[in-house]
Amino acid sequence: MNPGFALTDEYIRSFGKAAYLWAWPLVNMRNRRLAMEKLPAPGLLQGIGPVTPPGRIAMLHDYVEPAERLVACPNQDVAYGFGMLAAEVGPTVVQLPDFGDRFWVCQGVDQRTESFVHLGAMYDSAPGFYLLAHTGWSGEIPEGFQGIFRYDTPMAIVIPRVFMDDTAEDREAILPTLSRIGVYPLDEYDGSVKETDWTALPHYGEAPTAGAETPETQWVDPTRFPADLSLVLDEVPPRSGEEAVYAMFRQLADAAETDDQIRAVLTEAAVTADRGLVAELFEFRNIGIPAGYHWSTQRDGAQFGTSYLSRTAMAKANIFVNAPNETCYYYLDLDADGARLHGTSTYRITFAAGHLPPVRGFWSLTLYNAKHFFHPNELRRYSLGTKNKSLVPGSDGSLTLLVGGEQPTNPDDLANWLPAPAGDFSLYLRAYWPDQEILDQEWSPPPVVREI
Repeated sequence: MNPGFALTDEYIRSFGKAAYLWAWPLVNMRNRRLAMEKLPAPGLLQGIGPVTPPGRIAMLHDYVEPAERLVACPNQDVAYGFGMLAAEVGPTVVQLPDFGDRFWVCQGVDQRTESFVHLGAMYDSAPGFYLLAHTGWSGEIPEGFQGIFRYDTPMAIVIPRVFMDDTAEDREAILPTLSRIGVYPLDEYDGSVKETDWTALPHYGEAPTAGAETPETQWVDPTRFPADLSLVLDEVPPRSGEEAVYAMFRQLADAAETDDQIRAVLTEAAVTADRGLVAELFEFRNIGIPAGYHWSTQRDGAQFGTSYLSRTAMAKANIFVNAPNETCYYYLDLDADGARLHGTSTYRITFAAGHLPPVRGFWSLTLYNAKHFFHPNELRRYSLGTKNKSLVPGSDGSLTLLVGGEQPTNPDDLANWLPAPAGDFSLYLRAYWPDQEILDQEWSPPPVVREI
């Protein structure tokens, strides 16, 4: 770019919005890191969400609670972990146990929310120790490691997901396995398996009092965008082919540092983009590719490349999606007739015999309120799928799930029912370790039909 070339207000507004779209996930991740750096040790924020300083991990030992607000669209099929990596801390050890027949995947994403780790049942990963290191680290790898994965941004996040049945027996059975999951700095590595009692994590902050309609924690503040843009341009290196994008946005950021008027217009552009361009990406009906019957999906999760629209859409609506070979996702805001899903109506979704989601891991259908979080209910039921052992199939082998409306009185219907809030809601189908039929988009979810 030509240094010192005059920038009109309209130019700043136009490209400032594009810069905001591009940078939103990078700033989101950066601010998560800054928040976690203040913690003394792994623990549970408000007694619910796993949080940790860099170089460590915090694991849940049960499903996510409805009051969690750190990450939108959590699932109710796994015990989650949340680990933070930072280049300045140095290489980090990931210790993984033998999961046996239990499905698991350990996700690692860089500051771009792109995957750089390949660990899980679908990779036939061996138990043992793995090293996660920045590309700038050139130290010697000690003996005893199964492999090394590298990231090129200042920080990264590690999220283990371990499948768990919705039974008291499996909640107990999973504990020894979870205790042998660990993340810690390389200088603490001695080749021995370390165990942690994840049921005894400290709690940070008071228990939440927010209502069901409370949104996700605000990780991006548009009024701070000029400064944040400079920071992420400095710390996240361009990939091949991104040099021109960086030069364009660098011109805006540099000009805003020295010119109050340019900074004000760039801030205005960010605020406008946050309320319009980015806010619209929160709605599932506005993102992804059509999958039939008003479902949408995507096939570039955690491997976005230069697809900045998809990257920000996923980060805004449901950050930390897995790569498609690990998980495929289907999103729904509208019923089969194109009307908004609403909790005062009852809906049916019928999987024909032999046509459940074709997976080698598990599948689930989750209901989220208008803020993309669980709807608290007396049944403590937020999803249905593989984990549920009490689902009742039809006489022909089909499976019909009921969603919303009044609680059924028929026991068979009740077993297959998802409670919904009184207002708008969304449905979200996960297919963990999907078969090729899903990856090739030869299978898609059936229609969600409103009862008349």
